[in-house]
Amino acid sequence: MPSSIYNCLSEIGERIIANKDYLTELDREIGDSDHGINMARGFKAVLEKVNPEEQDIGAALKKAGMTLLSTVGGASGPLYGTAYMESGKILSGKTELTAEDMKKIFEASIAGIQKRGKAIRGEKTMLDALIPASETYAKKLSEGSDMIQALEAACESAREGVEYTKTITATKGRASYLGERSIGHQDPGATSAMLTLEAILDYLKGK
Repeated sequence: MPSSIYNCLSEIGERIIANKDYLTELDREIGDSDHGINMARGFKAVLEKVNPEEQDIGAALKKAGMTLLSTVGGASGPLYGTAYMESGKILSGKTELTAEDMKKIFEASIAGIQKRGKAIRGEKTMLDALIPASETYAKKLSEGSDMIQALEAACESAREGVEYTKTITATKGRASYLGERSIGHQDPGATSAMLTLEAILDYLKGK
């Protein structure tokens, strides 16, 4: 029987795969036209390589990260791969996810992405969805919300972050070549990050 972490990864993978064409179309406007294709390929590989019965959340996330790193092309592979591997490190040996663990996942993922991508908030990247989501999640937890309530608010902040990327100039990656012509287009990486958070929320609600 598949473990809870495998089922959660399945929910994320299915969400990314279902939005493959949408993500690719977003990337066609300001990038290499391959974000959706690459991410879908990566998650198909994740669901094949991660042991469905793996109970160790950290081990499953590290395996997922290594798989994304080796199968997703462009900048997304190293960034998403790093996010999953860094999350795996802090959850090594854990079989249950707490609200505080989710906060640590946000923090570890963002730190890994920033280190790997040399990016900051406001450069039209996935960080423009993840950082506000992380801040909102932490704030809601501190106010007494449970994990699902905090994640619901975090997803709303991620959606607002995606909308924000339409208003700014890209300064990282392929989109930076467009300069101000990138304004008006939403960032594909921020969008796939938002979809990931929404999938995690839906999994936790359904669980």
